[in-house]
Amino acid sequence: MARSPTRSTRRSLPARLFLLLVKLAVGFVLLSALWVLAYRFINPPLTFTMAGDLLAGRGATRDWMSLDEIDRDIVRGVIAAEDSKFCSHRGFDWDAISDAARRNASGGRIRGGSTISQQTAKNAFLWQGGGYARKGLEAWFTFLAERLWGKRRIMEVYLNVAETGIGTYGVNAGAQRYFGHDAAAMTRTEAARLAAVLPLPKGREAIAPQGFTRRYGNSIAARIGVVARDGLDGCVYEGTVAPRDRTPPPSRKPQSLPGDDVETATPPPPPPPAEVLDSLPAAPAEPPSPAPDAAPPAPVVEPAEPEDEPPQPDPEPQANTDAG
Repeated sequence: MARSPTRSTRRSLPARLFLLLVKLAVGFVLLSALWVLAYRFINPPLTFTMAGDLLAGRGATRDWMSLDEIDRDIVRGVIAAEDSKFCSHRGFDWDAISDAARRNASGGRIRGGSTISQQTAKNAFLWQGGGYARKGLEAWFTFLAERLWGKRRIMEVYLNVAETGIGTYGVNAGAQRYFGHDAAAMTRTEAARLAAVLPLPKGREAIAPQGFTRRYGNSIAARIGVVARDGLDGCVYEGTVAPRDRTPPPSRKPQSLPGDDVETATPPPPPPPAEVLDSLPAAPAEPPSPAPDAAPPAPVVEPAEPEDEPPQPDPEPQANTDAG
């Protein structure tokens, strides 16, 4: 005779499920911590975003460069553009997050408040796109990176895995693509333009940028000086010797330039009419119009000859009525 399940047996099923969840959570924590710790010493070989480009047939070009070799202006440029408090926060800029939340709640264009640490965690360990699940994982990996890597390694990984163009990853590959030389020596303008591409790498160009990208790059170039003056990149070079400023080599022909393959769901706003008029080529001078020909002489109309009148019949002789 089969034994009916006791109350303790019935309660054991939820307990077993709870125990399973606890084991999964502990396993995820341990594995994710080991994953992040491994990337402290090993450069990430592939990211989910790179894999997506490879599957889409766009390729994935990256040329890893040590932070000791990367021009300091590009470090200052991404801090000026993406995260001015990079050296003062522990992964999250709560003021920027709350400000972005207020602006997004008021409607209009959606803005993010992600720090460089958060973007590095997303690029190295996760996928692109939104969603609360991905945001939650991003926060966890950001926490681990801040504790296990430190600011210097976060910046180095960020500058080598961030997307800088269609199928192009890292500032070194981006510099070679747009400017024809590596990222060891860059002008301030080049560094600013490359930093301006980072928020929308598939829809912006660092070479001969137009409209918003050009104005944004000019703004970043001005703020690079503020970062240098205030030492906002000091944590990146703490305990090491910062690279000296180098003269960039002459620009060569870029390896590949975005053209018709630039992807953007929201194109940048059109430039002001004054910029459009300034960029238009001068109209060619019109040749002088020939003098109008003399009016043709009026046709001579000869007067029509009068038609011959029909002959009139002779009058009939009248009878002589006089008596003889």
